[in-house]
Amino acid sequence: MEQNKLVNISKKTFFSVLILLFVLMVISIILTHVISNGRFLVVEGVTDYSTYERIEGSRGIALWKGLLAPFLILGTSDGINLIMLSIFLLVITGAFEAMSASNGIKVIVGRIINKYKNRRFLLLSIITLVFMLFGALLGLFEEMLTLLPIIVILCVSLGYDSFTGFIVSIVACGFGFSSAITNPFTVLFASNIIGVNPMTNVWYRIIIFVIMYGLLELFIFLYVRSIKRNPESSLTYESDLKKKEIGINEESEVTENEKKIFITYLVFFGVVLSVIFSFSLIEALRDYTVVALIVVFLFGGILSSLLATGFNYKLTFKAFLKGVVSALPSIVFIFMASSIKYILVEGNVLPTIVHSINGVVENNNVYSVAIMLFLIILGLEFFISSSTAKAIFVMGILAMLNLGLSKELLVLIYTFADGYTNLLFPTSPVLLIGLSIVGVSYFKWIKKSALLFLITFTLVIGFIMLGIVISF
Repeated sequence: MEQNKLVNISKKTFFSVLILLFVLMVISIILTHVISNGRFLVVEGVTDYSTYERIEGSRGIALWKGLLAPFLILGTSDGINLIMLSIFLLVITGAFEAMSASNGIKVIVGRIINKYKNRRFLLLSIITLVFMLFGALLGLFEEMLTLLPIIVILCVSLGYDSFTGFIVSIVACGFGFSSAITNPFTVLFASNIIGVNPMTNVWYRIIIFVIMYGLLELFIFLYVRSIKRNPESSLTYESDLKKKEIGINEESEVTENEKKIFITYLVFFGVVLSVIFSFSLIEALRDYTVVALIVVFLFGGILSSLLATGFNYKLTFKAFLKGVVSALPSIVFIFMASSIKYILVEGNVLPTIVHSINGVVENNNVYSVAIMLFLIILGLEFFISSSTAKAIFVMGILAMLNLGLSKELLVLIYTFADGYTNLLFPTSPVLLIGLSIVGVSYFKWIKKSALLFLITFTLVIGFIMLGIVISF
């Protein structure tokens, strides 16, 4: 019988995502042979995006090199980031597995249920708002994977399901990241590149945030209502039967040992949140957020489990190792998804794609230009999920063009195009990892969220058009 783990990726989910990513890799290899190869000139170490030249006689990336991209990417500048993200995932899943084994999750969730057992949807609404604010204000997204397991167990214990936990945490954070107010990775970074004050007309972004929060709340309400009427309609019905075996009892009295466990993990998560906030707000520390979280979850997670179990070393380290092993398939997803960018860079087609943006948007009215820019950045997002890397490409070019659009609106368009697709495209590692944790296939997610994203992108286009009308 399959062992009960907090992070449990089924064979079906693993192979379906594996095949999908492999197909995307093959398509990317083909594109390097179909699209003209080119490059931008580099003058004194600075790339001049206004000067493009084709590379004659280039045949694209070699087949062997494209297929080995998940390994070869380790030798690039992205390699260290991928390694850190992988270690990050292994450590947090190990820490949460140890937390589960020491009854930390059972005690924390039990306390929350007792307090909000008569106001459960209010609790979901509060969690959704908090996670959206994390994304909108601080630009957090990958870091929220650390909290997904506990939110999942909370939602299952409240009578909902794992998918609900995914929506109110990862999806909510992604919506906040996209409806950004002061997101340092989109609003602040893109504004800095294009030369505009990020706080100019911030009121418009706040209004957008409120509207998108309302839309997500409606989506959550309709979903939880449907699974309340018919529990078997849940996307995670079968896997949640195992999670319910954790056995949280709402009516049980709190023992002294449970108080000790609760306080231990309350302090632990207080440290985690403090690190996230402080490292996100202090610019000099921002690049080291993931490293800091690895240290906190490795040492703090193990120490908390030891304290909660009365220093039961065998139980703690066995559970931690089980969590690490359960996360290994997700590491494969991370490297395969990231290798697509490597293939396009090595195949010398990314400069051609970027150069094409210049030609497409010229000589059109401002409304057409705005929509075309939005769609082009959406296309780039499929291949380059990194917000900062894409901002350097896109905003660097837009800063040199006279498109008839305000710089504030260009930042808004970039933010929209970059953000929501983190929850839609299969090249988003966070999306794939999050879905794997809750046991939902990518294709089921797309089917379930299709209407949500249709409405989302309709609203986004409306916000862009309105921005032009009001001279945002």
